[in-house]
Amino acid sequence: MSTPAAPPLETTFSSYAFLGPEGTFTEAALLQVPAAEHARRVPVPTVGTALALVRAGTVDAAMVPIENSVEGGVTATLDAIAVGEPLRIVREVLVPITFVAAGRKGATLAGVRAISTHGHAWAQCRQWVEATIPTADYLPAPSTAAAAHGLLADGSAYDAAICSPLIAERLGLQVLEADIGDVGDAVTRFILVTGHHKLPAPTGADKTTVVIPLPEDHPGALMEILDQFAARGVNLSRIESRPTGLFLGDYFFSIDADGHVSDARVADALKGLHRISPNLRFLGSYPRADKREHRVARHTTDQAFAAADDWMGQLLRGN
Repeated sequence: MSTPAAPPLETTFSSYAFLGPEGTFTEAALLQVPAAEHARRVPVPTVGTALALVRAGTVDAAMVPIENSVEGGVTATLDAIAVGEPLRIVREVLVPITFVAAGRKGATLAGVRAISTHGHAWAQCRQWVEATIPTADYLPAPSTAAAAHGLLADGSAYDAAICSPLIAERLGLQVLEADIGDVGDAVTRFILVTGHHKLPAPTGADKTTVVIPLPEDHPGALMEILDQFAARGVNLSRIESRPTGLFLGDYFFSIDADGHVSDARVADALKGLHRISPNLRFLGSYPRADKREHRVARHTTDQAFAAADDWMGQLLRGN
C-alpha cells in the first residue's frame, strides 16, 4: 500500500509578502498558490523588503521574480537571496507577461512626453517605445503596478505607464495600445521563498537551486564546478555569475540544476561542490512549474549509485 503524498508545505502558511503594489505580475504569481488566496497578503516595494519580512518571521513566505525569458535573471532577487539568513525556495510559478501602454482618461499616444515602468518591462517593450513614441523620456518605477498607480498621483511626472492589462483595468486607466511587448510569448519565473527548511517531497520533475561562491580565482575554477554536475549526469537549466560586492573580480554563481537533492546524483554533485566551495548555499529543491520530467542516464540513477556503494563496501570488507 503506497504512502499518501504529503500536502504541499505552503498549506501551512498563513501570510505572504509579494512585490507590490496590488496588481503586479508578482501578485498574479502568488495567486497561483492555492493557499495564498485566503491568506494575509502583504505588498512591499522591493524584493529585499519581501525577503527581510520572511527572515524576520513577519510573514511565512514571499513571492519574488527570479528570471525572465527575455531579460534573464532578476539581479535584485539573485543578490538578496544569496546573502543573509539562509532561505528556502519551495515552489516556482510561471506567468505569461503581457503589457499595455496606459494613460489617464483622455490621454493619447501623441501626448506622451514621459513614460514609466519597471526596468524589466522597459527592456521587453523598448522596441515598441522607440518605434511609437521615440522622444518620450523613461522614468524607472519599482514595479509595473507602481508605475500605473503613479499616473493617478497629484503632480505625476509622466503621462503613461507600461503595465499589465489587469492593473490598467483595475485603476480605470485608458489603454493607449495593447500587447506592446517586443516578444509575444514572454514568461517570467517567480519563486516562493520561506524561512522553513523542510523540503518539498520529490516529484520526479524537480529543480535544485544553489549559490556557489568562487573560493579562488584560477584557471579552470569554473570548470571544476561544472564538472561536479557533468560527471554525475546532472543537467543545468540556468547558470549566472554575480559580483559579491566585496571587491572587483569576486563572483558567485547562481545555478539551477535538474533533480531533487534526495536524488543520489544531485546529492553526490553537491557533496563534490562542498569540497570545492565550503560556503556553498543550498536554496532548495522544489517541483518544476512545467512538470517536465528529466531524462536520467542508466549509470546516474539512484540504483546505479546504490550498486556502486554496495560494490565498494564489499571491496573494503574484503569480499
